[in-house]
Amino acid sequence: MTQTLTLPLLPLRAGALFPSTALTLPVGRDRSLALVAGLSRGDEVLVGLQKDADVLEPTRSDLHDVATRSVVHRVVQTTDRGVRLILRGIDRVQLGAVLQDAPFLTAEATVLSELGSESEILAAAEEVLRDRLPAIAPFVVGGFERFLAELKTVPAGALADRVAAALPLSSAEQAELLSLVDVPARLRRTAELLDNTIAKGELKKSIEGEVRRGLGESQRKAILREQMRAIRKELGEEEGSGEADDLRERLDALGELPDDVAETVQRELGRLSSLNPQQAEYGVVRNYLDLIASLPWNALADEAVDLKAVEDKLNADHDGLEEPKKRILEHLAVLSMGGAAKATILCLAGPPGVGKTSLGQSVADATGRPFVRIALGGVRDEATIRGHRRTYVGALPGRILDALKRAKVRNPVILLDEIDKLTEGWAGSPESALLEVLDPEQNNTFTDHYLELPFDLSDVVFLTTANDLGGISRPLRDRLEIIELQGYTVAEKARIARNHLIPRELSDHAITDDLLQIDDDALTALIAGWTREAGVRQLKREIRKLARGLALELARSPDARPTALHVTSELLSDLLGRRRFWNDVAERTSLPGVATGLAWTPVGGDILFIETSRMPGKGRIQITGQLGDVMQESAHAALTYVRSHAAELGVDASFLETTDLHIHVPAGSIPKDGPSAGVTMFTALTSLLTGRRVRADVAMTGEVTLRGRVLPVGGIKSKVIAAHRAGLKRIILPHRNERDVHEIPQAIRDDLEFVFAQDMGEVLEAALDALDPLESGTAPANDGPTQAA
Repeated sequence: MTQTLTLPLLPLRAGALFPSTALTLPVGRDRSLALVAGLSRGDEVLVGLQKDADVLEPTRSDLHDVATRSVVHRVVQTTDRGVRLILRGIDRVQLGAVLQDAPFLTAEATVLSELGSESEILAAAEEVLRDRLPAIAPFVVGGFERFLAELKTVPAGALADRVAAALPLSSAEQAELLSLVDVPARLRRTAELLDNTIAKGELKKSIEGEVRRGLGESQRKAILREQMRAIRKELGEEEGSGEADDLRERLDALGELPDDVAETVQRELGRLSSLNPQQAEYGVVRNYLDLIASLPWNALADEAVDLKAVEDKLNADHDGLEEPKKRILEHLAVLSMGGAAKATILCLAGPPGVGKTSLGQSVADATGRPFVRIALGGVRDEATIRGHRRTYVGALPGRILDALKRAKVRNPVILLDEIDKLTEGWAGSPESALLEVLDPEQNNTFTDHYLELPFDLSDVVFLTTANDLGGISRPLRDRLEIIELQGYTVAEKARIARNHLIPRELSDHAITDDLLQIDDDALTALIAGWTREAGVRQLKREIRKLARGLALELARSPDARPTALHVTSELLSDLLGRRRFWNDVAERTSLPGVATGLAWTPVGGDILFIETSRMPGKGRIQITGQLGDVMQESAHAALTYVRSHAAELGVDASFLETTDLHIHVPAGSIPKDGPSAGVTMFTALTSLLTGRRVRADVAMTGEVTLRGRVLPVGGIKSKVIAAHRAGLKRIILPHRNERDVHEIPQAIRDDLEFVFAQDMGEVLEAALDALDPLESGTAPANDGPTQAA
């Protein structure tokens, strides 16, 4: 039953009175003194908490809704007017209307019952708070051991109230705890506030210790600096004047600066002259002016854009890559004619080892501009690009200004390498910081956080590189013109090895050309059997291994006449170890149910095998090989297609009632996903269930709809090059990808047969062998159907 009371009301400016606790109050306001004058031991009083401690004459709206009913324990007269009142809290009440405001406040109140006493989490919440009680010792007045002893027998709600009363909480936090009638919630919140109070105390203690140590060290250094200054004054030396004069000369040598830069320079030079060199601010100003003096505000490289020389340089440094070289020449042609070449930011995208970084170096060498490479892989701090604020200790300018400082001209070639490897950390997104740098409409006023002055980047030739364009955000990608670099063919790799890799390794190992000879057949076998990559880095390592082995033999017999090493195909295994890669397409597709697909990866194209098998069961399908959701959906769609076209394919439509299917993609440790394996999965399942083998020289790619339509996919050039590298001869592509074939080198196109399919009927006709009548019904249960199609 709800209990309603009418009692005198004593408002408190700060410090709540909790039930089950005692509180000593100094009373000084007129209405409070009038109230206390009529009180005696055992009288009951409502104690409310003000929302704003500055209000002198509070009304009902100035008080929190939940107050405390208390009993007077003692009234102590301290001075002529001063009174100290000792109260003990009884229970929580909901404060009602104020019935009287003179000579003191009188209000209605309703007693609040505690909730959650039967809650299942009450005991756990109480245990959590009791476990933290030892940490409250610094805040307990009057003996901690006695305090703990009293808390052993109190109920859970009183435990929370007593701990809250002991903590140095704010009025808002006390009001919050006072309003919690749900006991488990009050216990949890009290434990949280206790943890916060402990953490603040430890932090305060640590800061105070550091301040005390710092003050002692600072005072000692200040005395020493004062003594040094007095000695220099006696010697007639003016410290710091040499640095200021040197900076002034360097800044004057920059020539005419923009108005805002010149104004800042004069202001900072004035500050530097007025500062004591021993002041910390002196070093900040000096470093800032040193950066301004080091930047190429007006210096330009003497460039001569000779397109013939650039073309010859690119051809000499890089075999193949005709489309990227053509696009770079177009870019430089606009430059040579005084056009707005700055409106283009090139991004060289392709697998590792195909020459993206060296292309940037070649452009710089051919144009006579300094070349600066900025590695962005793993950068996760926005300040790395735009710099730190000067107010921070150890602040530095960003990498863009640092690159210009190193280049010493305003128009270098800056290569932002591995732009797709940027990461985002707690200190901001470096990719977002590049949006201004790589926007031709904005970078003429690029502002570094450290410099805080606009610097014109419009004369810089920016090149970027990336392996996977999917790792670049849409706003940044929108600012780039993508030039895709695909993998090399075997013939191109052989030319690169002859023209670049072998001569360079021989020079690096101090071996003359006549001492290492590699046959053409051996070089081709080396590329096919020891490397499988889009670029040439692994090929370079294998050639280096040959050079190292020869250098070892020469070093072991320095006096003997050197014997040339003639590398043939037969010697490769002895010199490089066992062969790493084999062309096993024919072997792996010799049974029905296995098809060869084409895949794109950030490191180039590759082939993959889709293997299927069946066994007696209840119609379940199992998919393995660490496949993503899209590839798994393609597998289910393939099975649906085969079942819906069972009659025309020659498959028993009820086969799944007694058969389980298993689809597997080897290299199970590598995650795989994407829709382009749909055609391959359809073909592999059809091969399994019809008993028709997939041709050993066929590879395929494409997305398939549930009705069997073949949709276009990307990465065609990389995929076809990978298929040619694997020795395949017939390539099945979506009909709408026919336009992409012209990007493939002519030598590869001449060596392959392309089939452009619009639906799965055309794919199966081009991919599957005719059913051998002699094999009808002989296929094992786990490798193919038992009935001929």
